[in-house]
Amino acid sequence: MRTTVKLGAVAVTASAALLLTACGGSSSGSGSNAAAVVSTHASQGPGVALDSPFAKPSLVLTDNHGKSFDLVKETAGHPVLLYFGYTHCPDVCPTTMSDIALAKSKLSPADQAKLQVVFVTSDPDRDTPARLNAWLGAIDKSFIGLTGKFSTIQAAARSLGVGIDPPVKEKDGSITVTHGAEVLGFWPKDNKAHVVYMSGTTADQYTRELPKIIRSEKS
Repeated sequence: MRTTVKLGAVAVTASAALLLTACGGSSSGSGSNAAAVVSTHASQGPGVALDSPFAKPSLVLTDNHGKSFDLVKETAGHPVLLYFGYTHCPDVCPTTMSDIALAKSKLSPADQAKLQVVFVTSDPDRDTPARLNAWLGAIDKSFIGLTGKFSTIQAAARSLGVGIDPPVKEKDGSITVTHGAEVLGFWPKDNKAHVVYMSGTTADQYTRELPKIIRSEKS
């Protein structure tokens, strides 16, 4: 099994481009990425601030408990971290989720209850609700896992500037999964993504950033 980390097709200013290049990887995947084009700028923190915040995609999938989950409806008014990845990922996905879980554990109980962390699979054929529930449950039982039709998931990801390609079965039987490494932070004030955190953001950095997401404050 192989993972290719893919940067979203995002138009950025020079300062943001440097940050994106430093924190992410490049893709050798074959699929095209018709992601949204946005304007960003480097902030004082580890994230990249969006000059034109993203609205949450209209996305209805199946959650890790086997129930229908409407992303817009179920997360309205909550601070949200949204990530597209897959449970068989050997490195980037478990590291990212574990770092977020560690940072979340340092919040007050009240703030922990407000924050919603949503993991949308880029490998829905293998990531069943049961698989998502077991994998996320080992990291943080409050994390929400979503699965469903790949084309639906891909369209939602691309609307946020995150590139994912269909999993490819190689001749040796291994599966290559190409996905973005971005974590999008949505403010509760307007339910829009105002910041993007790239792969490489540490648990300590998330610890400093999460209170700002919860309070809908710029970094």
